[in-house]
Amino acid sequence: MRLSVKNLLGTRDLPRKDIETILNSALSFRELSTRPIKKAPALRGKTVVNLFFEPSTRTRTSFEIAGKRLSADVINISGSTSSTVKGENLIDSARVLEAMSPDIMIVRHSSSGAAELISKHVQCPVINAGDGSHEHPTQALLDLMTLRDHKGSLEGLKAVIVGDITNSRVARSNIYAMNTMGMSVTVVAPPTLLPAKIEQMGVSVSYNLQSSLKDADVVMMLRIQTERQDGSPFPNLREYANLFCLTSEKLRDAKEDLLVMHPGPVNRGVEIAMDVMEGSRSLILNQVTNGVAVRMALMYLLLGGKDETDH
Repeated sequence: MRLSVKNLLGTRDLPRKDIETILNSALSFRELSTRPIKKAPALRGKTVVNLFFEPSTRTRTSFEIAGKRLSADVINISGSTSSTVKGENLIDSARVLEAMSPDIMIVRHSSSGAAELISKHVQCPVINAGDGSHEHPTQALLDLMTLRDHKGSLEGLKAVIVGDITNSRVARSNIYAMNTMGMSVTVVAPPTLLPAKIEQMGVSVSYNLQSSLKDADVVMMLRIQTERQDGSPFPNLREYANLFCLTSEKLRDAKEDLLVMHPGPVNRGVEIAMDVMEGSRSLILNQVTNGVAVRMALMYLLLGGKDETDH
């Protein structure tokens, strides 16, 4: 079983068939993670390199656990977070690693396009674990898996994505993937946190959170990325929270089966109230669990995994 792509650099051009293959494969890998011995020999003898030029806890750990559960040798490499680590330096890093014959490379970088640049200088498959404000495809895939678990099908679902859309690679990857899977997407944010011509991505725009939730099936709250913002796009966090924090009051007119998601880490009380975050609608911890399964499936499929009964 193979995907139609060699690398996973984004979801923008990822075919629907590939998305379905990844989600279906991830189901069996999730079952593996419930066993007393959480190991499969699927990638025994393979070397996975986690090349993280940008700080990360959950994504790096998720990829590391995924590789080790498939019996791969996992090497973690952390780079500088400064803006000087790009261009020639990044290419040099890729070439040095290529000389060590890795089997698959996971790349996270603060510069958009870094994963694609590396993929042009190595022979092994490359998975983009987040590049600047461009894309974060594995997050979108685990979000779709989580949503499909609870809704059965993705076709026709209405999603609302709320927050810092301009700086969110998670929002971009989700918008592309959700559109591919037949979902409709509305983005909600202050005008200062919406990129120009956002409608061209196939979304509707709203500035009112409560009214946008009335017929939604899922709402995804995004972290306010102060580290990526130029100046202050709103007066202060308190004012932002008054308008765009997901509270029980704002959920008053929503459907009973509306689901709540957040890619994390969460700024409690800014993007989402604690009672909503820990309530029955919340799928935040489910997302984390599915992240390991999706990343296991991707490594397996990109390395030419055979029949799923192998594991």
